[in-house]
This record gives sequence, structure tokens and C-alpha cells, in this order.
Amino acid sequence: MIHRRPAFGLALILSALLPSLALLSACKSPSSDEVKKSMEVVGLESKWVSREYKTWPRPKLILVPAITFRVKNLSSAPMTFVNFNALFRESDATKFNGDCYLAAIRDKGVPAGELSDLITMTSNLGVEGTTLASIRDNKLWKPWKVRLFTDTRGSSPILLGDWDVSRTIDFKEDTVPAPKDVKK
Repeated sequence: MIHRRPAFGLALILSALLPSLALLSACKSPSSDEVKKSMEVVGLESKWVSREYKTWPRPKLILVPAITFRVKNLSSAPMTFVNFNALFRESDATKFNGDCYLAAIRDKGVPAGELSDLITMTSNLGVEGTTLASIRDNKLWKPWKVRLFTDTRGSSPILLGDWDVSRTIDFKEDTVPAPKDVKK
């Protein structure tokens, strides 16, 4: 006759599962509040940059909004594996015109209390014209905004802020050299 000891079998199973449960609780994703309290966007600047420029055979210039910023680590631990998502849109639009997703801070991380390297995010969409003046002077070129989100270590996307995109254009068209005086 075989006697079974259910308590022993249950204890064996639980002893095998407890380390796994402890590991799962240690891998918990940070909450939105924890992420917001751990970082600060510093020195955000915006401008318009060239996505495409050609003068021949048909002139074409596409300018797109871009932002640059740093992130300050407000926590007591190194900040690693942080992603950013910038959503760009015309100010009066209800849908976003362009975006940029960037895995910006990886395993090197940002030490506690320090600033990240400069982060640059450029929209995939913008405005099109034939010359710089055709865009700059176009009354249909509306103001744009950018909405910046972050996520880290399995967190949901967390809104860091909304900013207006400046009308500063960081682009120079090619100049055609003046013809040299011809000697007779």
C-alpha cells in the first residue's frame, strides 16, 4: 500500500514557485508617477530642419520640425533604457502630422543627479515648398506643436509635456556664385 503525503508535494511545488514569484515582483514596471518623478526635461529647443532639398530638375524643399533637449535624472539610481516618442502636429489639428520614436538612453545610462547627452528628435513629416522663401512666406504654414512622451522598463507611455515649435529655420539654400568679370 502506497501512502501519499499531499502536504509534502504541495510544499515542494511552492518552494519551486516562490523564487519565480519574487522575481516577478522585482521586475514590476514603474508607475507613471514614479517615472515622472525620476526625470525632468531640460533646455528643450525646437526648430525646422531640412528633410529633403534639391534644386534640379524640379526644385523641392521639405522642412520638418525637430526638438533637442536633455533629461535630468532626479532619482538616486542610474537612469537606463528610456525611450521617447515625439508627436508633431499643426496647432489647430486634431490628428498628429508626424512623429519620431527614439530609444535614447540605453544601458550606459545617466547617473543620479546628472544630465543626459543631447537628444535630437526629428519629425518624419513637415511642410513642402520649392524654396526657403516659398515656405517661410506661405500664409498656409501654420504654427506646430510637439507632445513628448516617455516609457521605460515596460511602463505605459507617459506624457512629459506639450511645447510650441518655434518658427526658427536651421537651413541655408545653395547660393549660385556671381559670374566673374570677363576680360576682353
